[in-house]
Amino acid sequence: MSDAQHTAAPGCPEPDEIRFFGTSWVEHDGGYALRRAGVAVGSLVLAAAGALVLRFAFQGLEIAAVGSFVNVLVVAGFAICSALAFRRTWDGFVRRPGPAADSGAERSMQSLMLIGFIGTLLAYFCRSLAEAPGEKLRRTEYAAARERYARRRETRAGNPAARKPKPKGTGKKRR
Repeated sequence: MSDAQHTAAPGCPEPDEIRFFGTSWVEHDGGYALRRAGVAVGSLVLAAAGALVLRFAFQGLEIAAVGSFVNVLVVAGFAICSALAFRRTWDGFVRRPGPAADSGAERSMQSLMLIGFIGTLLAYFCRSLAEAPGEKLRRTEYAAARERYARRRETRAGNPAARKPKPKGTGKKRR
């Protein structure tokens, strides 16, 4: 389906856009497979480049001779932050964030996500091997919205102004 076909019926639900895919995920058209391959390759290349940058930073710590304790802390910190970022990104593909998404805790998680950027990139890579990242969530939401719209349309009885008026009683009231 093209974008013009999605907007054919007024009031009909429209699919959400996914980053890098737009609405091509609905019918897997518009270069969907190529985009998925591009996201997979791009995220893997960026993760490898990020790992290389982290390796240079670690070599800088070795040259500075800060000690094995600091080296272990740095490696453990990046590993934990990457694991948290991977899990958080993966969960974002499966479910919407809760109502506390704008809280201070969410803002403090941004720094962990920034430190663990390799985990986020690897989550994009793994998910794009199967589908567009977030496609399953968007597809279920879109199908539910279309189903609700169809139910609303089916339950309508047509134009109420065109209905014939019901005959009024003979004027006798029952007691």
